[in-house]
Amino acid sequence: MYAIVQLGPHQYKVSEGDTIEAQKLDAKEGKSITIDQVLMYAKGQTVKVGQPYLKDVKVTATVIGEKKDKKVVSFKYKKRKDSSWKKGHRQKKTALSITKIDAKE
Repeated sequence: MYAIVQLGPHQYKVSEGDTIEAQKLDAKEGKSITIDQVLMYAKGQTVKVGQPYLKDVKVTATVIGEKKDKKVVSFKYKKRKDSSWKKGHRQKKTALSITKIDAKE
């Protein structure tokens, strides 16, 4: 059994017991959140696809904590102009543990 959920602009394939890293969410560590933007649900041969979301499927997740992603470096250089710049950025991520996929069948 798995589901495809949308968190912000990203989509994730999740199953019960999985751990994912999503974009930063406004949730405290240890709290439980409900994801209702489920795009697809599959259990065995049964597959449900939303238009765009499924109304009868909910995914429950527990917030594990926050951390930063790998550093992404931007570098720009112009030859013969004595011009260059270098910038780095680390995106904040929220780790989620999927506890339950609740589907009314």
